[in-house]
Amino acid sequence: MLNYTTYRHKTSEKWVTFIHGAGGSSSIWFKQVRAFRSEFNILLIDLRGHGGSKHSFKDVYDKKYTFNFLTEDIVQVLEFEKVEKSHFIGISLGTILIRNLAENYPEKVESMVLGGAILKLNFRSQVLMRLGTIFKSVVPYLWLYKFFAFVIMPNKNHKESRSLFVREAKKLYQKEFIRWFKLTADINPLLRFFRTKDIKIPALYIMGQEDYMFLPSIQKVVQQHTASELVVIEDCGHVVNVEQPDVFNEKVIKYIASF
Repeated sequence: MLNYTTYRHKTSEKWVTFIHGAGGSSSIWFKQVRAFRSEFNILLIDLRGHGGSKHSFKDVYDKKYTFNFLTEDIVQVLEFEKVEKSHFIGISLGTILIRNLAENYPEKVESMVLGGAILKLNFRSQVLMRLGTIFKSVVPYLWLYKFFAFVIMPNKNHKESRSLFVREAKKLYQKEFIRWFKLTADINPLLRFFRTKDIKIPALYIMGQEDYMFLPSIQKVVQQHTASELVVIEDCGHVVNVEQPDVFNEKVIKYIASF
């Protein structure tokens, strides 16, 4: 089972589950834990191959990674902890896993908060994926990760986010990085499906104004999906929960408390 941490509230029955992105770990939510645990029960999960989940899966490393495969990991934790329904908060690639979980297990999802959400790869990001596919087995993965982090989070005020993700990525194995990279290389059909299907589950997209690669597609989707809302945070890039934690916490806690 995945490594995870729970914080149980004395009176609240609401659960909030945090899902990090590729190359990160549950530690990226350090600016959220205090604010959210005072309001809700919270569940922090380390995805397969990340954080404390790294060494638990040597016996299944030969299995093919798919989004359904990784989603089942999350469901296993929910069922073990007897969490029947939860609000989910994700960042970056974690938002895709949450959306996939909502597709496969809608009864488990109260709402989705999708920070730095990815619903379409624009031309620049597709070029990055092709470069990564060419060099992933010959170039140290950390070089590639640093390059990707800089392209996605280029501004001076994105430095903390870049540094945090690179620091967490150092804990990955090269083979683990390649598995996750292969997973994202086949992502387009899934994203196309998510963009076209209005799932009707409440979703709050919370994006940085400077998230140039992913914000435009989110703005279009929110206009088409009836249960979706969008908050755009000024002076902020891709990793909204790290760059603007006070605004992020305020907006998201208010949103979840409304249910």
